[in-house]
Amino acid sequence: MHLTRFRFNTHRPGARKLLSSPQAMHAAVMGGFPDLLPADPGGGPGQARVLWRVDRNARAEVFLYVVSPDRPELTHLVEQAGWPHAEAGSGWQTHEYGGFLSRLEAGQTWAFRLTANPVHSIRHKDGEDTKPTAHVTPRHQAGWLLKKQEQCGFEVVRAKDPDPALPEVDGYELLVHDRNSAGFDKPDPRPERKGKRMRVPVVTATFDGRLTVTDPEALRRALSAGIGRAKAYGCGLMTLAPVSG
Repeated sequence: MHLTRFRFNTHRPGARKLLSSPQAMHAAVMGGFPDLLPADPGGGPGQARVLWRVDRNARAEVFLYVVSPDRPELTHLVEQAGWPHAEAGSGWQTHEYGGFLSRLEAGQTWAFRLTANPVHSIRHKDGEDTKPTAHVTPRHQAGWLLKKQEQCGFEVVRAKDPDPALPEVDGYELLVHDRNSAGFDKPDPRPERKGKRMRVPVVTATFDGRLTVTDPEALRRALSAGIGRAKAYGCGLMTLAPVSG
């Protein structure tokens, strides 16, 4: 496994194009793996695959993170959206990830970040099949992650001295931010709408917090295979960092 970080040159039109289109970003990421087709991210359910996430830390500090079974080659991204004439080594950094994953142990505490597509399945009418429906409020989105934690091998750290007057979901060291429900447009595949475009609704939210490892193997699977849906659109990649302070 490998973990890669790439910084965008947000002054370049190519970077702005990629950052405005999850479809274009997905294609660009997959273009870094010559043995994979854009529609084939690798890995079956629960298995390692190509995951990616965009972190917008500031207007001119935007990073792409990629977790992948194979080492990517991102020269095309540097040429389109980076600094192609900068000195060697300034394009992207790839680190071996398997060693870090193997050192995860129960009881460890880490800071984490996850961008995800928090949805649940509901039935709108009796007799209908259930359909995935997005959670749209921060409280429900946080609740979605808390329901995932056991199967993903971690527990979100509980806040010290939580306010008993607030709902339980507020009593965790968890921040939900950068919520987005814009979705994106893509060509409509229906023959009768040839040349038209259709809207693909994708609700995303970014979670920052602290977690404690409860099941290292389950957490390794979650970090390698992703959490939740819409992985092709930049969701599901959780990263860990040492706890500061």
